[in-house]
Amino acid sequence: MKKGTCHHDKLNSLRRIEGQVRGVQRMIEERRYCVDILYALGAVIGALRKVENRILKDHMHACVDTAFRGNSKVQKDEKIQEICELLIRINK
Repeated sequence: MKKGTCHHDKLNSLRRIEGQVRGVQRMIEERRYCVDILYALGAVIGALRKVENRILKDHMHACVDTAFRGNSKVQKDEKIQEICELLIRINK
């Protein structure tokens, strides 16, 4: 695993999401209305996407930008391939 950008600023969001997931678990345990559970799940998914987008943006500004400022065509090609594979994988 490569060492990259620091993402400690995302931890508060992830802890909040963790609380939301526990809330969904409680809703299921309490046999709450399906639509209410689905709305809560939608909020969790949206919050995760937001964190995902922030990490991707940081990656583009730091890691990818660094590779493209360098002279190595190999590094640039590797970053392009990395981003393409990443986008395919996270959009499944």
